[in-house]
Amino acid sequence: MPTQQKVIYLTFDDGPHEQATNFVLQQLQLFKAKATFFCIGKNVLEQQATYKQILLANHAVGNHTHNHLNGLKTPNQVYMQNIATAKQYIDSNLFRPPYGRISPFQIKLLQKTKYALQPIMWTVLSGDFDRAISAEKCLQNVINNTKSGSIVVFHDSEKAFEKLQYVLPKVLAHFTAKGYQFKKIML
Repeated sequence: MPTQQKVIYLTFDDGPHEQATNFVLQQLQLFKAKATFFCIGKNVLEQQATYKQILLANHAVGNHTHNHLNGLKTPNQVYMQNIATAKQYIDSNLFRPPYGRISPFQIKLLQKTKYALQPIMWTVLSGDFDRAISAEKCLQNVINNTKSGSIVVFHDSEKAFEKLQYVLPKVLAHFTAKGYQFKKIML
């Protein structure tokens, strides 16, 4: 997101996950950082207490579908219904498509009054979900590619948790020391 200020937008996809999301919330609190959590509807239902903690800590939330569907592999009607189901539990006008996969037609549908959702992509992919790269490589992905206005994507999920534990505190410390602030996305 264009800005002249030293601001970074951390985002977390696929939660809430009891262990990973609570770790993220603790780290964010330590650095007085705000973030945006793109939540899967079924996970919100399964982890209601954790989801409430995100909201109580005044972070932003966004819709990440109800079942983590790939927009390019899902019929439009099924995809939009899945998003509408998640919207029942996630009160937000922000949306991030799982895998970053969505058609131009689906984007147009999202922006109609019925859904009123704004797609938010990312500028830096941490790679925390990728088992083929090391935690150190993940850290370097973020440090080397993040600048003012960057939207960085991490995952508060079982799959990414091990790397997230290593990378997130180091990212927060590195950029805090350089005078950056971490803000939530608000439109």
